[in-house]
Amino acid sequence: MNRYQEIKEKHQKDVDNFRMFFAFNRKQFDEGMRSIGLEPDDTGAIYKLGNTGGFFHKTDEPAFSAMMERHDAEMKEAIDADQTGDGFIYEMFDYELSNHEYSYSRDLTSTLEALGFSAEEINASAKLKHGLKIAIKNQFNEI
Repeated sequence: MNRYQEIKEKHQKDVDNFRMFFAFNRKQFDEGMRSIGLEPDDTGAIYKLGNTGGFFHKTDEPAFSAMMERHDAEMKEAIDADQTGDGFIYEMFDYELSNHEYSYSRDLTSTLEALGFSAEEINASAKLKHGLKIAIKNQFNEI
């Protein structure tokens, strides 16, 4: 397993262990609210995570924000530590290209969105551009 996968799995464990729930229908929402100690009509006491279907108790917002900031910092640190793009950056792009079926679609959009990068950011960084280039080659078994 590569370092990027290890960090992703660690971050996923943090999220899985956080007091929150995901709901995509009324029954799941009601059960989720009760799982965090609220009644289903206590909607003023929760935050919704964008369009993810995720919800958490407002009192847990500082802990949630701290967790997200730590995740961002760990990812940034790993990217910063890769001076050439041949290590962590390559692994990051290779994993997400596979995850977003780049070899089939040849579309970078969903990969870059998943990683939070714009094309301009990639083009402005030699190591990001290099890591992406070799990861694309790997998708087609060219390295």
